[in-house]
Amino acid sequence: MSARRKWQSAYLRRLAITDTIIVAAVVFLAQWWRFGSDADVVDGEAFGHLSYTALSFALIIGWFAVLRVFRTRSPRVIGSGPEEYRLIAVGTLRLFGLIAIASLLLHLEIARLYLAVAFPMGLTALIASRWIWRRVIARERAQGEFRTAVLVVGVRGAVVDLARNLERDDAHGYRVVGVCVPGYGGDVGEVVTVNGRDIPVLGDEHSVADALEQVGADTVAVTATERLGPEGLRKLAWELERDHVDLVVAPGILDVSGPRLSMRPVAGFPLIHVERPRYHGAQKFTKTTFDIVFATVVLVVISPVLLAAAIAVKLTSKGPVLYKSERMGLDGQPFPMLKFRSMVQNADSQVTALMKENEGAGVLFKMRDDPRVTTVGRFMRRYSIDELPQFVNVLRREMSVVGPRPPLRREVEMYDGAVSRRLLVKPGVTGLWQVSGRSDLSWEDTVRLDLSYVDNWSMMGDVMIVAKTLKAVVGSDGAY
Repeated sequence: MSARRKWQSAYLRRLAITDTIIVAAVVFLAQWWRFGSDADVVDGEAFGHLSYTALSFALIIGWFAVLRVFRTRSPRVIGSGPEEYRLIAVGTLRLFGLIAIASLLLHLEIARLYLAVAFPMGLTALIASRWIWRRVIARERAQGEFRTAVLVVGVRGAVVDLARNLERDDAHGYRVVGVCVPGYGGDVGEVVTVNGRDIPVLGDEHSVADALEQVGADTVAVTATERLGPEGLRKLAWELERDHVDLVVAPGILDVSGPRLSMRPVAGFPLIHVERPRYHGAQKFTKTTFDIVFATVVLVVISPVLLAAAIAVKLTSKGPVLYKSERMGLDGQPFPMLKFRSMVQNADSQVTALMKENEGAGVLFKMRDDPRVTTVGRFMRRYSIDELPQFVNVLRREMSVVGPRPPLRREVEMYDGAVSRRLLVKPGVTGLWQVSGRSDLSWEDTVRLDLSYVDNWSMMGDVMIVAKTLKAVVGSDGAY
């Protein structure tokens, strides 16, 4: 058994044990919460009198079965984050939906409080446990453990791009240990360099079996498959299946996520269909509703912080409390983005003089030790307090809670055709750029993350970004 299969098997056993403990604890806690130590029964025409203890055992078994049916512990999704959480949520919702339907059809009088406690508490606990286990995996991967050794097959340029993307984040757990380049006939010892690391070239497309034995990879990733062709790819799949090695094929479409990709057979030939991004209809309504509700709740909760920040700004420096910065919104329409003033008055007029010390990437102006920032402003920036008034922009429908970074007019004027796609959706108070390094990002990475969000945004993705934002803000990652 390969090293990957060993740690995966052990990890899956721990997940199963954790899920069982959580489900059992939550269900019996709900029973105790509703009935205490008193025994009670469920009245129903189909089963007569049924004790809640028996019902609790049935619910535990059903819940555990649903988690298995929806493959929440599949090696394909463990540690993946949003997809893992989504499957748990969908499976749990389906289970309790079935219980509601069964109760109606069989006339079962199940106490509502019993289910009202078990359902949200169980769902929250299951997702929280997966988050904790995810952190365990991420820590182990950062130390070089729990990795998937990958052999990449493809033309040289495509191999380098795929290897760079696979190793972009240690938390993903992929490490490229070798490459095979179709048509390769070079000298022994040749390498390709990715992120400063030399990866050996182990032969051509016909050398995969020998290369696997040489480097001990447990996954083969194929990119730029035109040199292999359908027949070559099929033979490779059969060969790897015999050796219990996973095969993944990169379609060559970067930054397009699963929901937009679907495999459809056409004339007996599998084709990958790429759906258009969806910015309107039900998706737009859901996002707008989330924006309004979330912004309203946040503004109510943080109102003491807003008041304290406003007083601190007013008492420590001359000028208005709020700073209105013109930004470009949906379809390039300008709007005044609100922030607590963190710089001295008329700071904009000093930009030209400081431009030679610009540390920003691309068209961005950034300085780690900007002399225009006040003492209070530096504290607010560190914890993003200066950005909290932007939730008012959300209520005014000028921004979203999650979206691309709000650009300046001078930035938009320098956009090329691809970058201008950022203007297809409203800018966000937070976004992928906020949880991936903030000011430390290069211009290319900022653009890549924004375009990836525009092309692939989903409600579950927004929720995950909001959760990650809290961690990034508390740690003040990349803030200055």
